[in-house]
Amino acid sequence: MNALVVYIDLIFLANLLIDGVLIWLSGWLVKLKVPWWRLVLSALAGALYVVMMFVPELSFLYTFLIKFGLSVIMLLIAFGYRSLQSYLRVLGAFYIINFAAAGGIVGIHYLLQSSSDIWDGILFTAAGGQAYRFRIAFWFVLAALPIVLMLFKLVQSSRERRERLETYIGEVCVEIDGVCVTCTGLLDTGNRLSDPLTHIPVMVMESSLWEGHLPASWKGRLNRTGADRLLLETDGQSFAWQDRLRLVPYRGVNRGSAFMLALKPDLVRVTLGGECFCSRRVLIGLDGGVLSGDGAYRAIIHPELADPANAETAVPRSCGYTPAENLMEPADGNVL
Repeated sequence: MNALVVYIDLIFLANLLIDGVLIWLSGWLVKLKVPWWRLVLSALAGALYVVMMFVPELSFLYTFLIKFGLSVIMLLIAFGYRSLQSYLRVLGAFYIINFAAAGGIVGIHYLLQSSSDIWDGILFTAAGGQAYRFRIAFWFVLAALPIVLMLFKLVQSSRERRERLETYIGEVCVEIDGVCVTCTGLLDTGNRLSDPLTHIPVMVMESSLWEGHLPASWKGRLNRTGADRLLLETDGQSFAWQDRLRLVPYRGVNRGSAFMLALKPDLVRVTLGGECFCSRRVLIGLDGGVLSGDGAYRAIIHPELADPANAETAVPRSCGYTPAENLMEPADGNVL
């Protein structure tokens, strides 16, 4: 008979590393920093508990209450006790990460199994029922756990970035000669693009939103052909909005000076944070590309358009139904 050899030192080190990563990830999830010495002591407590399973006299420690109590102690060692609410958040994050890691490992193991492995694990009971013997190798756990935790962190980071982005995303509605184009826009607080002569702010939109109203010859040429050349090719007969066209000089990142084609709208409404800001002192810059790869927004909102001090009106969301003719002219009368 072959003797079963168990390397307790390797099991101890592996669990020390796993517990440390899980505790660190729990702190990252609730945005709490863990001092390195607290992290080591907490992981050490968890690793020592795993080693106790090889002592038959201590088998009574492997009950639900003892396991739950150990997790409580580990988190107290790592994070201390600030308040009940803060501690419960850490405890919840710790178990969410543990369950996600365990589920991910089981899922990867199942995906890698062949049909013969599954049939070999099926057992038939004396009562005629079926049971499934599920065994995962220790080394498989060590290999799969980093992958699962990395994927969890990437997904969570992506979700947080999306939530931060959504606080700056609003609805944009542009009216020109009775044509209304609506899209989602991103408020860019660092955007200072404006007409150098009149200092009118410029809001950039994807030209594809206006595709049905722009000259057909412009399609696919806004980024390749100079805006000044396109403007010279256009006449009033082929383009009804000829008198609304403007050339706005700008300087792109790692690029020299260039011109952007812009339209003068009748009205722009920006709905952001529960408020609706309406303005007619604005230009709509046309971008021939895609502003957001995932389609989260299709316009770049100039910060002046969401500033109550600069907007013509700043009223509740119902301003989306306010007729343009009911808006007051700006005090300085500087309208193109």
